[in-house]
Amino acid sequence: MRRINAAGIKNFKAINQNFEDEDLPMEDLPTRVRKVLGIFKSTTNDSKRMIYFVMYDIENNKIRNHIAKFLQKKGCIRVQKSIFLADSERKTFGEIHSALKDVQEMYDNHDSIMLVPVSTDQIRAMKVIGQNIDFDLVLKNKNTLFF
Repeated sequence: MRRINAAGIKNFKAINQNFEDEDLPMEDLPTRVRKVLGIFKSTTNDSKRMIYFVMYDIENNKIRNHIAKFLQKKGCIRVQKSIFLADSERKTFGEIHSALKDVQEMYDNHDSIMLVPVSTDQIRAMKVIGQNIDFDLVLKNKNTLFF
């Protein structure tokens, strides 16, 4: 975040910037699914930990890339281009919130960032449309009846 501040973006307008899209490459789908499922397997009922999504709509490529790198360093798993899933201590959630709020206030923008806490039950009830990922089967939520 210091690099963003040092870049002198105080009065920077993010609208209509003509930067090349420098988005970080995403891992392949099986790797991302394996990481997300790892959260389900390792989740405990520790009151100091929480699961949450970080979602953003950031117009400026440079800011977006810095935020993506920051989230990955904080242990967030990239689910989609602008959606991360995290299982961390509540303290880390607060640190991420504070840092992203500071970045948001540094420059003139129309960006939005959401941090959405979710319970393990809500994550297990998640449905995915598109890629053929059977979370229910992996999470052993389906009941199978053999005759």
